[in-house]
Amino acid sequence: QVQLVESGGGLVQAGGSLRLSCSVSGTLIGAYAMGWYRQAPGKQRELVAKVTNGDVTDYADFVKSRFTISRLYPKNTVYVRMNSLKPEDTGAYYCKTQFIVGPKGDYWGQGTQVTVSS
Repeated sequence: QVQLVESGGGLVQAGGSLRLSCSVSGTLIGAYAMGWYRQAPGKQRELVAKVTNGDVTDYADFVKSRFTISRLYPKNTVYVRMNSLKPEDTGAYYCKTQFIVGPKGDYWGQGTQVTVSS
């Protein structure tokens, strides 16, 4: 059974930094894509950043040049380094992984809270 475990959220002042981590267990198959999404209260979940095989990255416009996503192969571990955090970055951050072989499908973590104070 594929499971995702996230860590690294917390409370930080505006301008500060955090690094979120997500590890996948339950399979030795390499994921096709891994990424981070976030959801603020009252808003829809949105893409923050993702990385696919070959280290092709995609970032939301609102985090470009502030956040950096990276991945460890073949451990199915993904990180996002978040710098210059703003109060509007506050929300629950979710890890998502996509498999196209083996345990095919999309899997989500439970989420980790990021709160940025002004």
